[in-house]
Amino acid sequence: MPAGSRTGRVTGGLLRRVLAPGAQGQAVRYVIAGATVAAVYVGATLLLSGPAGAPIQAAIPVAYVTAVSLHFVLQRFFVFADAKAFALAVHHQIGRYVAIGAVQYAITAASTALLPPALGLSERVVYVGAVAAISAMTFIFLRTRVFHPPGL
Repeated sequence: MPAGSRTGRVTGGLLRRVLAPGAQGQAVRYVIAGATVAAVYVGATLLLSGPAGAPIQAAIPVAYVTAVSLHFVLQRFFVFADAKAFALAVHHQIGRYVAIGAVQYAITAASTALLPPALGLSERVVYVGAVAAISAMTFIFLRTRVFHPPGL
């Protein structure tokens, strides 16, 4: 089998998953959006605090606001783009989105403070586990409570 045909099948399969309507396509797009936002957050922080010469303490909040704003836009126009319409107006989506972010922070902070001694694990291991669990739960909340179509 020629190498090009295998590459074409893999690329076509990935493209089909990205473009798939419903939960499967949304989940794939959610992962892509998350990776993009992480790269922007880390990259902007390093760019601002490195070549741009800003103190890292100033670079972090600028990069964070940029990344969170990008995340919201990607959720609305890329991840959940297959929704013909949304049940909520943008300002209600923003309110719920911010509330979810606050809950994520609280759960992450509580998990890393309380679970390491109870589980006998390091804070970093608990943090990674919390982020993974929260990311999956956030997808569900965004899909069903923020960027959902009317009637859902």
